[in-house]
Amino acid sequence: MIILVGGEKGGSGKSCLAQNIAVFLAAECRASVIMVDCDPQRTTSDWIHARNNNPDLPSINCVQLYGKIRNDLLSLEQHYDYVIVDCGGQDNLALRATMSVASHVLMPLRPKRRDLKTVSHMDDIVATCMMINPKMRATFVITQCPSLPNQANRIFEAKDVCKTYDINVLDAITYSRNIYDDSEESGLSVLEIEPKGKAATEIRGIACEMLEVANATEVRNQLAEKQMNKMRGNYGSGRSQEKLYAV
Repeated sequence: MIILVGGEKGGSGKSCLAQNIAVFLAAECRASVIMVDCDPQRTTSDWIHARNNNPDLPSINCVQLYGKIRNDLLSLEQHYDYVIVDCGGQDNLALRATMSVASHVLMPLRPKRRDLKTVSHMDDIVATCMMINPKMRATFVITQCPSLPNQANRIFEAKDVCKTYDINVLDAITYSRNIYDDSEESGLSVLEIEPKGKAATEIRGIACEMLEVANATEVRNQLAEKQMNKMRGNYGSGRSQEKLYAV
């Protein structure tokens, strides 16, 4: 499965979200994960470097790809359960190439007018790419929300703007918390710093709602079933070849 975390607006927390979802899938769902960094700022690559220097953390592979990366992503998908692509905050060739093969596209937006102005353009890009990849599931997620009760209307208004377009909007959101920045500097995720904290709950909620599962256990069961079906398929094809040779 290829998951793209991208969008036209920078600063909405795309890299942070991609990194935390990767840890959720690798650590809690026990999936094989590789991250693809398409951002020239190398935020995710630097995070992976810091993470893999810590022997106490489960390592996550990462590659840097730019431009026409469609075939590269399809190749990686054959070797990993999840390929998570972190694209920079701009409409570029890598973003559209990934959309042409992605299973899920997660587009973070802050509840701010300058972020919401990009929704129309992203809707056009999604509609164009779905002509090539009709099975792609595109979703907006509201991030870095203010936690003050009197600012709650900003969140509702942002979701209402997204709902005017034919793209799904997650119920789950992230709030503006220092732990997201603190974890990124050390190659960690919020799930590892405070596994039972509010930020960790937010990440689990976003990942599970995006994947349409109840929890990490359901993802593990799906992966186990997929592996069993793959083994049965390989066994069946092998037996067919034996019969052919016998004849």
